[in-house]
Amino acid sequence: MPARAEAAASAGRGIGEPAHARLLARAFADGSPAEIAHALGIIARARGMTEVARRSGLAREALYRALSREGDPKLSTLLRVTQALDIRLDVEIGECEQTGSKLGRMR
Repeated sequence: MPARAEAAASAGRGIGEPAHARLLARAFADGSPAEIAHALGIIARARGMTEVARRSGLAREALYRALSREGDPKLSTLLRVTQALDIRLDVEIGECEQTGSKLGRMR
């Protein structure tokens, strides 16, 4: 992610829900757990980490650690954070390019 976009998103300036959705979609498209956690961290900081911690029932300090590029949050943590942020994850059935079989794909 470009440093300028990341800085603006982190500060919550000039970035709203459509930009947050694009940021998270790019992270999922990349498929990197670190990028997904980092994108959720940017969104959580922009919306207020204290409020996200309250709504998720998780400690604010633990969220900062888990939602960083170095963090490796459990699936239960990611789900609690997405619920606290009012983010819904959808599943789309796609076709595997290598085998032609149908697989679930996050979108």
